Amino acid sequence: MNYRHGYHAGNFADVVKHIALIAIAEYLKKKDTGFSVIDSHAGRGSYDLVGGQASKTREAANGIGALRGLTGEMPEVLSAYLAMAHGDRYPGSPLIAAELLRPQDRLAAVEKHPEEFAALRDVLAPYRNATAEQGEGYARLLKLLPPPTRRGLAVIDPPFEAADEFERLGAAVAAAIRKFATGIYLIWYPVKSQAAADAFVGEVLASGAPKALTVDTTIAAPEGKLGRAALLVINPPYGFAGQMRAVAGTIAAPMAADIRIRWAAGAE
Repeated sequence: MNYRHGYHAGNFADVVKHIALIAIAEYLKKKDTGFSVIDSHAGRGSYDLVGGQASKTREAANGIGALRGLTGEMPEVLSAYLAMAHGDRYPGSPLIAAELLRPQDRLAAVEKHPEEFAALRDVLAPYRNATAEQGEGYARLLKLLPPPTRRGLAVIDPPFEAADEFERLGAAVAAAIRKFATGIYLIWYPVKSQAAADAFVGEVLASGAPKALTVDTTIAAPEGKLGRAALLVINPPYGFAGQMRAVAGTIAAPMAADIRIRWAAGAE
């Protein structure tokens, strides 16, 4: 996979990840106490779907593009997502999080790549309680945990260019859970090898995560292109599994996707 997320913005994996992000943020907003969002591999924050990188791959056509015509009754979280992703500028996870924050909430968005960071900083500049940081995502994640209010969400979406990315990700998540066991973790990963994915989930669960849910999405994709990706959600909010199942029932057909939601540890 190319590091630059612009090639993949708005694809099937983004759709599922960003709907999950909105669902979790809205849950955290049910309490007046502020919360923090840490986005460890934030990217540039906003992507042009009609030019440049996205037009070369056209991956958004089977993601957000397939959902443009949805009408009628739909899950509230899906409606919120479609309202945010309605134009040619597709919002990345840090911009979605920034839009959802209240005055008492905070966002720290971390990006290592200099050009991507410069764009991210500009995208988040209008949001007073959102900060863009240039740095190594896993290291900054651990430094920022636990958040001051002890309420928070970590979005972890690495590029998976390194051969040992699963190992690095598993170690970072295990360390994060040790520092902030009650936090919510939204972790994205590609599924190219079932054995590798299972080993990663097993490593995270062995770190002591009491509740974990997987959201596994598969589409038909040309050879060499990503056709399957998953989310591992540690400490998912109450009702989250039901929300995602309702969303899956609405978006699976237009995206020609198979979306499977399973408890990996614990249950509601």
